Amino acid sequence: MSRKLNFSAGPCAIPLEVLEEMQSNMSDYQGNGISLVEVSHRHKFYDDVHNEAISLFKELMNIPDNYSILFLGGGATLAFSMIPMNFLTPGKTADYVNSGTWAKKAIDDAKKIGKVNVVFDGKEGAYSSLPAVSELSASPDSAYFHFTSNETIGGIQWKEWPELGDIPVICDMSSDIMSREIDVSKFAMIYGGVQKNLGPAGAAFMIIRNDLLERSPDTLTAYLNYKIHADKGSMYNTPPVFTIWGVKLFLEWVKRNGGVPAMSALADKKSKMIYDLIDSGDFYRSPVDSAFRSTMNLVFRLPSEELEAKFVKEASANGMMFLKGHRSVGGCRASLYNGVPVSAVETLVDFMKDFSVKNG
Repeated sequence: MSRKLNFSAGPCAIPLEVLEEMQSNMSDYQGNGISLVEVSHRHKFYDDVHNEAISLFKELMNIPDNYSILFLGGGATLAFSMIPMNFLTPGKTADYVNSGTWAKKAIDDAKKIGKVNVVFDGKEGAYSSLPAVSELSASPDSAYFHFTSNETIGGIQWKEWPELGDIPVICDMSSDIMSREIDVSKFAMIYGGVQKNLGPAGAAFMIIRNDLLERSPDTLTAYLNYKIHADKGSMYNTPPVFTIWGVKLFLEWVKRNGGVPAMSALADKKSKMIYDLIDSGDFYRSPVDSAFRSTMNLVFRLPSEELEAKFVKEASANGMMFLKGHRSVGGCRASLYNGVPVSAVETLVDFMKDFSVKNG
């Protein structure tokens, strides 16, 4: 079988060696005569996997000791509700940046729970740019400040972080986690789905500063309470075992291949290859402010929608999958997550060059 090149915005491309390791241990986990996904989550087999995944997360991101690391179901979408439920205290306001589709989803859910102030709305500019961090300020009664580090649909990415003094900063980092080095101590909470840069779909990660957890009200039902999950080490109920196993193996692969610094260098290298081609002529066009172009989700347009459809069809026929832009914005999109090798990007760039010559 010839493997396709996966440029999907999610689920992500997973390194072949990670998939093969999962395959070799799927029915008989490490020679123990039973699959990991069959045993109790209280069994030592899974307990080791769970703790190793958390340990790797902490090591690779240099997470300080005063943070808890959680793996929960429901993805980032459930977190859109859980965050205001846990941290938007009565009489306070939650500040949000509306940078695109995913930020807006978080805002819409938070508005159903409490008072929300949108400090920046990129709708008028078609979500093609972001404000300078120096232009951002929080409400006088701010409970927390929320933003989305990278918008997978619009292809825009923050290059600096808001610094707002004592106001807790919460970031949805679903689509660029571990693709660049960050100082975790600048955030009160970082969260996101794992299915972009960390493994197979089915779980979300939460990195929460412990003092923020003290806000979680006792009136919340158990699963919706972050403090309960933290106190139980993400083992309050049966966790998404298969996904967390996949994350653990993916994180081991990241570590073997140079850690987050190496992933960051590769992200810059891969995205530069495509952006340089886009900027070299008039056939391809990026609709995104060049100061905020994403290194993860590269959106681009061709001279016509007919050519875009032809591009996607011919790319797919040549083994390059999922290059169609999101249905809400059209165009084309190449997602270059950690699991996408440089060789795949080289193949795509060669195809883009050839396509522009034949159709320009």
